[in-house]
Amino acid sequence: MENYQKTKITELPCPLPIANLRKDIIEMKVKEGSKIRNLMGYAIGKMESANIREILFTGTGKAVSKAITCVEIMKRRLKSLHQITKLFYKQVEELWEPVVSEAGLDSLTVKRNLPAICILLSKDILHKNEPGYQAPGSFDALWIHSLKEEGQAQRKKRQGGDGLGKGGKHHGSGRGERPKKSKS
Repeated sequence: MENYQKTKITELPCPLPIANLRKDIIEMKVKEGSKIRNLMGYAIGKMESANIREILFTGTGKAVSKAITCVEIMKRRLKSLHQITKLFYKQVEELWEPVVSEAGLDSLTVKRNLPAICILLSKDILHKNEPGYQAPGSFDALWIHSLKEEGQAQRKKRQGGDGLGKGGKHHGSGRGERPKKSKS
């Protein structure tokens, strides 16, 4: 490919994976070079107004993680937002032209499938049975549960909670096996 250079990238149109969206919905198209500060300033300003009920974040390729970050910031700032997340692939067409036109090389068209994400945030209750649905506060409940488990594991460590007594000598193959009890 050293004899070619990418000259054009075209995103082929594809329908959004979330059905029955409002016509006036605000779609935040997160790009790889988008600044989170700018996206969040606009999106939070719109969602804080009384007449906007839903906002849609979309990201493709390297922008997927940035779109997720924006949504998580939004959910922390504005409590009680319902969420539906859908993953899909977007097809991109790249046109590659030869660097030296006299070399007799043809132009190449490459079609690639890039991962994409579509996240709907709503002040109103969404379909709870829809795959990808998250209720408000469910994220916090997950973290509270995992923090409790982590705290219990740390307390066990401090108490020497490996269950082998004071000696702590392991008589096994070193693969996490418990020592065999002697029959004496």
